[in-house]
Amino acid sequence: MLQPPPPPTGEAPPGQALGARAQLAALAEGDGAGTRPLLALPSPADPRPAAVLMLFGVLDALPSDHDAQAQAVSRDLDVLLLARATTLRAHPGQVAFPGGRIDPGDSGPAAAALREAQEETGLDPRGVEVLGELADIPLAFSQHLVTPVLAWWQHPSPVRVVDEAESAAVFRAPVADLLNPLNRGVTVIRRDGQEWRGPAFLVRHATGEHLVWGFTGMVLEALFDRLGWTEPWDGTRELPLVLPEPGGGRQR
Repeated sequence: MLQPPPPPTGEAPPGQALGARAQLAALAEGDGAGTRPLLALPSPADPRPAAVLMLFGVLDALPSDHDAQAQAVSRDLDVLLLARATTLRAHPGQVAFPGGRIDPGDSGPAAAALREAQEETGLDPRGVEVLGELADIPLAFSQHLVTPVLAWWQHPSPVRVVDEAESAAVFRAPVADLLNPLNRGVTVIRRDGQEWRGPAFLVRHATGEHLVWGFTGMVLEALFDRLGWTEPWDGTRELPLVLPEPGGGRQR
């Protein structure tokens, strides 16, 4: 049985969060042009190119109460996420990285990820340092080939829901909260005698919590594993998952 995390020992020493930036930059340099995608998934026959922005930085308020085991992860290190609107046909209500399809006018995946992030969250791309692009991840279900773009928020700008038809929430999640074993578990989908299990994270906020699962949960888990940040957690703990019914209802 997992034990509660130790009590906080104070703020991280100056420069500790910069260790995270250095590790992210090294990962982007080592894996970006290589053949080591974070996830090895089946490839679609004719994929459409897309990109997501994995933007890390330092919170200006409300740091995590959890002291991460990884020395590079300070209590105020965070990652930008958004919750998709529940009215969308594709992946309604799911938590995701900012991003979308690469348009013909984009100069590449990084430009597309920054453009989409600005459109979805209102961030100022001039304050974002692109660290590099990781190897593409195929998504057969949605017929996309997704390029993760690692970035660091040098000069953070306010973020918000720009279009309520697209997003329900935009938030900066403390990485230490995501790594906290008490916030980790798995989601389980059982249909037609089959079962699919995947990693999940809880992000708690003033009025409730966000469940990070699916593609975003898998990418975060793979990234944390690759960086050596993952802490031991209970892989048998199932987190409740509510899915939309094909006819518009809800199912667990």
